[in-house]
Amino acid sequence: MPADEDAKSTAQATQILELLWRHALLPKPGARGPKPGLTVDDVVAAGIALADRDGIGKLTIRAVAAELGLRAMSLYTYVPSKDALIVLMVDAVAAADTPIPVDLPVRERMIAIATQIRAELIEHPWLLEVSPWRQVLGPARMRRYERQLAAIDGVGLDDLAMDRAIAVLTDFATGNARLAIAAAGAAAQLSDAQWWEVNGPVLARVMPAEEFPLAGRVGTAVGEHYQAPADPDGAFGYGVGTLVDGILADA
Repeated sequence: MPADEDAKSTAQATQILELLWRHALLPKPGARGPKPGLTVDDVVAAGIALADRDGIGKLTIRAVAAELGLRAMSLYTYVPSKDALIVLMVDAVAAADTPIPVDLPVRERMIAIATQIRAELIEHPWLLEVSPWRQVLGPARMRRYERQLAAIDGVGLDDLAMDRAIAVLTDFATGNARLAIAAAGAAAQLSDAQWWEVNGPVLARVMPAEEFPLAGRVGTAVGEHYQAPADPDGAFGYGVGTLVDGILADA
């Protein structure tokens, strides 16, 4: 990477980190005059509200500025780019996490780690479209990680195993949340019962029962029990409990 581009990337990364940790940093001396009517927090809150309502595909600097009654160029005085805004939004959402009670049994504390992640994603589905790789660690995400580690500290896992346990629980919660969001979206268009009324008779006619004896039997039992193709909530409860038991067995 050329030196000028490297310097630019470093400056951008520094600016984003300073914005993330803005409440922990001493205020910079500025020019005299009236303070701006809005804050970075206001801009981030508007971005979250827009993404929650319209999806992250509709998130632009211009759209967020319109939410706040500003011109697009004015928003750049608060955040340098859309990418920077998304980083701030991800961290702000994590700030809504509640502490995991330390007096809970360790199994319940570990289940709570996954439950909080899943609930956050279901409440803010656009998070699934943000790459989890190399996410910049702001204060809220660091506090979450600290709380997650505290929830499993002392159960017999070494440091690497503690981190891996949190990663596995997060990955499972993320996958299940994706299914739950898809199910809710599909049901909003066509209920599961209506979907089966259309597809069930056709499937029974075209699928040779002798070729799929197990799939036919189990699929029928699942459909009759859940009245749906699957049960994301039930699968989450079963899966996270099984995961936690496996992790604790190795501790």
